[in-house]
Amino acid sequence: MQPVLDPNPQNGQKKLLIVLGTMLAIGVVIGIIATIASP
Repeated sequence: MQPVLDPNPQNGQKKLLIVLGTMLAIGVVIGIIATIASP
């Protein structure tokens, strides 16, 4: 059994991590904008 978070992930795993990280970052940015925009 290979661990989910591999210290040296393969190409597909690294791409998946980048996609997940990007989605998380977008969610954080939207949350910050929503907090600033809300009265």
